[in-house]
Amino acid sequence: MVGQLATSKAGHDKDRIYVIMAQEGEFVFLSDGRLRPPDKPKKKRIRHIQPINVSVGEELLRRIQEGGKVYGEEIRYALKQYAVESNREEMYV
Repeated sequence: MVGQLATSKAGHDKDRIYVIMAQEGEFVFLSDGRLRPPDKPKKKRIRHIQPINVSVGEELLRRIQEGGKVYGEEIRYALKQYAVESNREEMYV
């Protein structure tokens, strides 16, 4: 689940897209690279998110899993790439 994109289903951040940075028990730690940078992720219960079947790039995923340095710009770029790809899919459906 780490490195996967997810949307918030509940709370003041409902429908916001995040990257799952870590998982501990029934909680996940989410980052959007802007309001929630990678070094201060949001803690949220798994039942309050909806995972998306899309992951970040291989290099970024490796660094997230190994606990390496991840920058907010990289998270924002991954989320922007997802938005661009999803808009293209909607145009051709």
